Amino acid sequence: MTTRPTPTVVLVHGAFADAASWSGVIAELQRDGIPVVAPPNPLRGLASDAAYIASVASQTDGPVVLVGHSYGGAIITVAGTVENVVGLVYVAAYVPEEGESLGEMQGRFPEPALATSLHSATYPAEGPAGTEPAVEFTIEQEAFPTVFAADVPEEVTKVLAVAQRPLAAGAFTEPAAAAAWKTKPSWALVACADHAINPDVQRFGAKRADSTVIEIDGASHAVAVSRPKAVANLIRDAVSATS
Repeated sequence: MTTRPTPTVVLVHGAFADAASWSGVIAELQRDGIPVVAPPNPLRGLASDAAYIASVASQTDGPVVLVGHSYGGAIITVAGTVENVVGLVYVAAYVPEEGESLGEMQGRFPEPALATSLHSATYPAEGPAGTEPAVEFTIEQEAFPTVFAADVPEEVTKVLAVAQRPLAAGAFTEPAAAAAWKTKPSWALVACADHAINPDVQRFGAKRADSTVIEIDGASHAVAVSRPKAVANLIRDAVSATS
């Protein structure tokens, strides 16, 4: 049987976090000699964010396994159409259909606690009339531990809460331009105690994509922080299957 080179794992963080949220997972993968990259996710809009991640993947030598957490799942769904992407891994993530927005997908299910815990602010964005204010969201700091990271030590959540990266509001309504899971194998981790993305939203998307699924009881949305070994094990499965 012909084997391909070991894929490079590209870790895509979601909203309200940054690439450091993958630190424990990165350490696990590096111990196994698996090449890994964790680029910054701009969090400015699905099309532009996916284009950026697609450019990272396409400029990576050899095959790539894209891993998306949370909103990052929507990004890898679109960016994963790049030719050298050989697999997709969804971690407590949205798995949208082509033409579907995150708002539409979430709207099929009861709202999570996140929906009533968002803080809005404005930022300057280029528009037809020049620089116009656009809206972005973070999680209210007092709600952050419960909503995002209930199984993470308090001293860590305090840091994560103040280091959030905001998500542009438009990302919730922008439809996915493609669905790479239709042609690429996928794996999914469902965080069963997630208060940011309803676990049933995660299950629905994973089932629709015919993903190989694992569920982790008691895992919060920050499962990559609280359970890095479990997340890394799923990624290893994807790397092994696509090598």
